[in-house]
Amino acid sequence: MASSQLHVALAGNPNCGKTTLFNLITGQNGYVGNWPGVTVEKKEATLISDKSVRVTDLPGIYSLSPYSPEERVSRDYLMSGEPDVVIQVIDATNLERNLYLALQVVETGLPVVAALNMADLVEKQGDKIDTAALSKSLGCPVVMISALRNKGIDELIAQAKRAAAAKGNVPEHRFDSAIEDVLTKIEDLLPASVPANKRRYWAVKLFERDEDAARVVNLTKDHAAQVEQLIAQCETDCDDDAESIITSERYAVIAHMVDGCLKKAPARMSTSEKIDRIVTNRILGLPIFILIMWAVYAIATGADAFGTAGTDWVNDNLFGEGFELFGMAFPSIPGAIEGWLTAAGASPLVQSLVLDGIVAGVGAVLGFIPQMFVLFVLLSFLEDCGYMARVAFVMDRVFRRFGLSGKSFIPMLVSTGCGVPGVLATKTIENEKDRRMTVMTTTFIPCGAKLPIIALLMGAMVSDAEASWISPLFYFLGVIAVIASGIMLKKTKLFAGRPTPFVMELPSYHFPSIRSWWLHIWERVSAYIKKAFTIIFASTVVVWFLTNFGVYEGAFGFLPDITGGLEEFTDYSVLAMVGGAIAFIFAPLGFDSWQATAMSITGLVAKENVVATASSLLHIADGTETDPNLWVAFAGMFPSMGAIAAFGAFNLLCAPCFAAMGTIRAQMNSGKWTAIAIGYECAFAWVVGLMINQFYLLATGVFSVWTVVAIAFAAAIVFQLVRPMPKWAWDDDKVSTSAAAGAAA
Repeated sequence: MASSQLHVALAGNPNCGKTTLFNLITGQNGYVGNWPGVTVEKKEATLISDKSVRVTDLPGIYSLSPYSPEERVSRDYLMSGEPDVVIQVIDATNLERNLYLALQVVETGLPVVAALNMADLVEKQGDKIDTAALSKSLGCPVVMISALRNKGIDELIAQAKRAAAAKGNVPEHRFDSAIEDVLTKIEDLLPASVPANKRRYWAVKLFERDEDAARVVNLTKDHAAQVEQLIAQCETDCDDDAESIITSERYAVIAHMVDGCLKKAPARMSTSEKIDRIVTNRILGLPIFILIMWAVYAIATGADAFGTAGTDWVNDNLFGEGFELFGMAFPSIPGAIEGWLTAAGASPLVQSLVLDGIVAGVGAVLGFIPQMFVLFVLLSFLEDCGYMARVAFVMDRVFRRFGLSGKSFIPMLVSTGCGVPGVLATKTIENEKDRRMTVMTTTFIPCGAKLPIIALLMGAMVSDAEASWISPLFYFLGVIAVIASGIMLKKTKLFAGRPTPFVMELPSYHFPSIRSWWLHIWERVSAYIKKAFTIIFASTVVVWFLTNFGVYEGAFGFLPDITGGLEEFTDYSVLAMVGGAIAFIFAPLGFDSWQATAMSITGLVAKENVVATASSLLHIADGTETDPNLWVAFAGMFPSMGAIAAFGAFNLLCAPCFAAMGTIRAQMNSGKWTAIAIGYECAFAWVVGLMINQFYLLATGVFSVWTVVAIAFAAAIVFQLVRPMPKWAWDDDKVSTSAAAGAAA
């Protein structure tokens, strides 16, 4: 990296608009969300207007006290000496809360520019902020901006460049005189190597008994003892602990700043507050969320929905019979490729690989892009407008009632796009037990890759007129699985303990900027397309090979050749042997064919593979009305509707794709815990599938030993759900609430 580059760090609270600003000034498509923990690692990019300026987007945090991984990342980067200037993004509609972090960043001694974001909302509320007065009391330049409306950005960048040249100043704000006397004495005990503009920061950190600070400063044994004596005496005089003393002093300084710069308009209920009286209502909040998500999935995948119409057109035309455009006839993609291969004299083996393997598999996955696009448009809007933050708030009430934390719901919201960032978002959960439990359950939520499975089930299970309820049903199956698992696991020794405290900002409702909204949608859709042409492409080749090569009458080779064109040649394939060997595992769930087993196996690589494999195995390359389409052929593999539902439940709830498994391994940092997580997911999915199939059979008058097993499992689950929380569950409570207390102060 060139030394001539200017390094700018973006810091701020969650939901202050920091990542929106980052995307605006760098042109990057970093994920923008309305809950803390989305930016779990710093992201870097250069300015659009000046490539010599590199911007680092730090995680959204409330404090520089290292209680969470995000706070540690931010603090370590700021103190590394790499950033030349910090742009402290502040939600101008909530000055007091945001200035708590800003004050700490100023204390670092780094050059700082305060960006008062959401200036348009401040103006709309009728409030007035005296930026000159705030700049004087905060000790750094202050600029009013609106990242959403692209206002004040040029002035902000110019101020940041000027501030970087100043190389930083000693912080100007002061605490109570008694506290200042102690801090001055601690500063005098610091080594001479500590720069003048950073001595106050390290003195405050030592006063707070920050262990990391003590290691960095490395006081002599005698000086460390003197510092501890000073702190202990101050705690006695103030009748409070050192950390609380500093917290109180900071808020006293902030209160004085706010009084001197903010003139609020006469109090009146904002539009957001009026909406929240309904959507976060204790009684109405959860039903409204259910209705909204039901509508989202119905619009995206319902029988007469726009997304379904697009998927039908792609399947019937691009991968079906072809289409007409401007009076010209165009062949379908399989038809065009088949023509090219025939003209080129390709062998039957090559044609089978390309048409039955790659085109059939990848084409089946790509056919669902219209439905996924509509789904991501709706989900992204709900996230960017501020509603999904309310969902986390509403679910916190539900979760906490059962000893869980609403903070665990945040990764689950992220997982609706992809399980990988959902698992990564668990970093924000400080409690180790809660974090592990969330990692184990968050991928139960249907991600974008599972939508093709849901659509496949929808087409196979019911008629078009009734299909709208299937997709939302499987979404809420995931939500119920999360809640039920959480309740049951919390009552075990491995996960017992009080839930993690949950503190978060509720941003004002707003219509998302078209650019951020589109970037959010494109990030998800492009990831799906990229996977189709990489992982799915490779998987279809492997599946094709395993399906088309095998042993027939003692000879191994390309089955269409060595079987003499036998129609059922796939029954002699390698995949048939592997699938048939373990198919007994799924027999109680109602599907014991090697084909259904093979779909479940390949689905572990990538969930889209379930549909891609189904298309390859069933030799379906189109969805015309004259030939059996994928839905009909798929349904024909199962003996009953209960078996189809059980297959769907298992594949939607079992272990996620390989990429998510790798992320689970990284987050767990333990092979044992990774095995426990994946093992639990597969076992839970199998039990749910068993109960669905066996209870369906019982309703039709079929009773077997597996029915007894299903009843026993159901009874055990109900018992674990309804039994009181054991008294010992709270005994070994290791939860640290200091971070939450500081954020809520």
